[in-house]
Amino acid sequence: MGEDLVSDIQLSENELWIASFYRSSEMSGAMFFGRVARTIRGPLQKDVTHHFADESAHASYWTNCIDSLDQRAIPMRDAYQDRYMDAVGVPASLMEVMAITLVFEKRTIGHYNQHLREANTPAPVRATIEKIMLDERWHVRYVREALQDMEQRYGKQEIEDTLARYTAADVEIYGKAMAEFEERFAAQ
Repeated sequence: MGEDLVSDIQLSENELWIASFYRSSEMSGAMFFGRVARTIRGPLQKDVTHHFADESAHASYWTNCIDSLDQRAIPMRDAYQDRYMDAVGVPASLMEVMAITLVFEKRTIGHYNQHLREANTPAPVRATIEKIMLDERWHVRYVREALQDMEQRYGKQEIEDTLARYTAADVEIYGKAMAEFEERFAAQ
């Protein structure tokens, strides 16, 4: 019976675009963390590898969500993370990787929570976001702990300055992304 309900739901073109954008961003995150996991040594190797696997699974969740609605993801040229790299450059150290990750993961949680508050969010999209959010909270926790552990090496102030720089970039990047989203939905 639940499957019949899902097949009756149809994503609008804009909703499909958003789900495809989320999918693309999760794939981009998986590729990024895959590169980091391949080179990292030490205590964070396990967590970063887990993070890579989570991001890959999230992309699969979005693909399955879209597929369950008898639709296909829209190919995307870029992902949200690409905008970070354009704005702040490629992280130069593991501390910078963790700092940009903390800022990004917190933004992701905030954005997904905002999406969940929208009354017209289709049930399969809502279920996908809720499933992903369990992992996102763990990402914030392990990254925050990793940054605290790095204070001896980098100094608390340098980490705070790096977080502030990435947070400022995030505000600008997110503002532009939301303007894009609003423009897309206003045209509906």
